[in-house]
Amino acid sequence: TPSSPVSVGEKKRLSMSGQQKLQAKANQGATEARISGDMSDAAGSAAVGRLQQSITYNARLQAMGHYLSLPESMKRRVRALKKLQFHTLEIESNFYRELHALEMKYASVHAEQFDKRYKIVKGEYEPTDAEADWPEDSEAELQLAALARSVGGTTEKSAAAAAQLSGDAKGLPGFWLTVLKNVELIGQMIHEHDEPILKHLTDIRAGLFSGDQTGFTLEFHFSQNEYFSNSVLTKQYFTRMSPDRRQPWSYDGPEIYRCRGCDIQWCKGKNVTVKILKKVQRHRGNGQKRTLTKTVETDSFFNFFNPPTQAIDDLNDDDSEDEEIENLLQSDFEIGHFIRERIVSRAVLCFTGEGLDDDDEFDDEDEEEEDDDGDNEVNDFDEEEAAQQARH
Repeated sequence: TPSSPVSVGEKKRLSMSGQQKLQAKANQGATEARISGDMSDAAGSAAVGRLQQSITYNARLQAMGHYLSLPESMKRRVRALKKLQFHTLEIESNFYRELHALEMKYASVHAEQFDKRYKIVKGEYEPTDAEADWPEDSEAELQLAALARSVGGTTEKSAAAAAQLSGDAKGLPGFWLTVLKNVELIGQMIHEHDEPILKHLTDIRAGLFSGDQTGFTLEFHFSQNEYFSNSVLTKQYFTRMSPDRRQPWSYDGPEIYRCRGCDIQWCKGKNVTVKILKKVQRHRGNGQKRTLTKTVETDSFFNFFNPPTQAIDDLNDDDSEDEEIENLLQSDFEIGHFIRERIVSRAVLCFTGEGLDDDDEFDDEDEEEEDDDGDNEVNDFDEEEAAQQARH
């Protein structure tokens, strides 16, 4: 399985030529600013000085500078080590190919379990006493749940909705909607107008590609509803098993490099991904009125099925629009990978909350503390940012 969808990124690794380019841009920006009178010599020199200081404190660039200062005989040996390193990555790639074949082998076994889960959730099958023989919630878990309710971990709205469910109800109504909303990464994508539709979500599956092209397909199954005619919405993710020769050192297992959504056949007036804006205009001469309408995109979970069509390798780092698309794709890859690895395979634990992690909250706090120290400000220096600093 793809170990890190975001490992596709790391598009902005600075080579030594990139470092020189960055330095040249800063010098050019400072010179242009002084010529135009926007910056004094002292200010321009200060900007370049800040850039040089940033480069000095960048550990990665320091290491590269040390390597370039070595005698040619030593560099030759280092190049041999790099070639060995690439062969090591190729061995890892073969390992992941065999792992992929093993996953294909066990896919049918998993499918049997997911079929039974589908029937229980939908109410088509009632578990026997033997099948439901699992330890009850521990006293500690019950106390934790009570604490969550007392501090607002359970909203009044969700508690009221749960209380309205009858013990005679079939299956687990709203199971998948609850699963998705419980996962913060997905829940923040769901808006109020999405929820009535997602109540019709009956299953989420993940299937592997067969053949030479590797990847996986997410399938969202829906019961018949008034919103769209599709019974299944799909999202495909394309992966590569081998290291990218242009950026081999970013390889950390199979990488997602492209995704493809599907066309949703919306019923008239039910498309929640757009909204209609109306504007009434009055003719100045005769006073007649006319109504103008404009369709604009709006936030919705179902935009997930309409991702950018470009492969991430085809994007240009120096283009601001491409950079925005790359960020969207990286987020999409992370979400798709998470759905496959954590939601499809462990849905019940997301439903009960036992499979939800709260580590991110602590990580964010640690990052904020590090930012306060100011020690890490020089680690993410961008070429455009350097040039801007030199100009201002």
